[in-house]
Amino acid sequence: MKYDIVIIGAGPAGLSFASSMMGLDVKVLVIERSSTDSISNPKADGREIALTHLSVKILKKLGVWDLIDQAQISPLKEAKVFDGDSPSLLNFKSDDSSIEALGYLVPNYQIRKALYERVIQAKNITLLMDTTVEDVNPFEDYSEVLLSVDKKIEAKLVIAADSRFSSIRRKMGIPSLMKDFSKVMIVTKMKHERSHHNVALECFDYGQTLALLPMVGDASSIILTVTTDKAQEVLDLSEEKFNVKITQSFKGELGGMTQSGERYSYPLVAVHAQTFIANRFALIGDAAVGMHPVTAHGFNLGLRGQDILAGLIKEAHQHGQDIGSKSLLKLFEKKHINLTRIMFFGTNGIVALFTNDAPYVKQIRRLALKFAEHFPPIKYLITHHLTEAKKNRFLPF
Repeated sequence: MKYDIVIIGAGPAGLSFASSMMGLDVKVLVIERSSTDSISNPKADGREIALTHLSVKILKKLGVWDLIDQAQISPLKEAKVFDGDSPSLLNFKSDDSSIEALGYLVPNYQIRKALYERVIQAKNITLLMDTTVEDVNPFEDYSEVLLSVDKKIEAKLVIAADSRFSSIRRKMGIPSLMKDFSKVMIVTKMKHERSHHNVALECFDYGQTLALLPMVGDASSIILTVTTDKAQEVLDLSEEKFNVKITQSFKGELGGMTQSGERYSYPLVAVHAQTFIANRFALIGDAAVGMHPVTAHGFNLGLRGQDILAGLIKEAHQHGQDIGSKSLLKLFEKKHINLTRIMFFGTNGIVALFTNDAPYVKQIRRLALKFAEHFPPIKYLITHHLTEAKKNRFLPF
């Protein structure tokens, strides 16, 4: 069988790119190892996605934004960063009256569900579930995709969106830098007595990191990051003891806090591919770069990357050019990889600074927070990079 584009992976990145191809005169095949039910009816997984204004704009362009349950979208109006028990504080908020919020918090499963609902409306897109890709063999004019169901597919372009642990990336010989933080992120939904006022909190406590993402109503997503050897101990805590632990960790500022959702755990591993392309092949989403969640830019980078690639493909198709050509793929990589490198290594640097409890490092980060808080240009740059609401002439991307 022949297709123009084969997408490996029906996660958010893969389905976003598939949505970008809707209405285009190209045949697209999406291959996914999971069942149709798990993709069409994804379950809550505890993860809240902080979307920038640029991401919202892309989702609206794709016709996906309105398919998300609007009652579950929470505007993020302010963000505060604390350092342990010190008075150091970095506060971000939008001073632009035309911007409603810094960003928008949306449950991960809601985004996935909306993307699926959008893609199944397309006549030019086929979904093949319960199927794995065994290998990809690139040739000059096409790539051959070998499936677990004993089938071969030919495509002008193959796109891998099969997670940060992408098996296809390895099979294509693309090396990647992997950073295992030896930590686990434990997430759950909690209710609290006092309002969060749509303010996100990031507390770099000594020995753990605690974050609060404001959800709709008097509820928040709580993210507790601990070393791997301590994770099971936290997961095994009774609800009563867990409630006390989190309430005390936030110093009672939100009043009593009560767990209202399941506890989920995710190992923290960041990945950056050394190149995003090969012959008739491209990486998008976490397969290209899987971020540490501290800056909340993982999904946003993935959405941006697929949008760049989709735009180049549409332009090439409009002019009757090869949609899988080396020149097109090199241009995609050039437009996307430099920003991801800045974000990847910058984020890892932030994590290294704010999770190191050595006395001299604590002092350095307290000074860093004080400097950033009292130096308006720094806060301006960071705030506008967080929102991506409009082009910022001070930023090189």
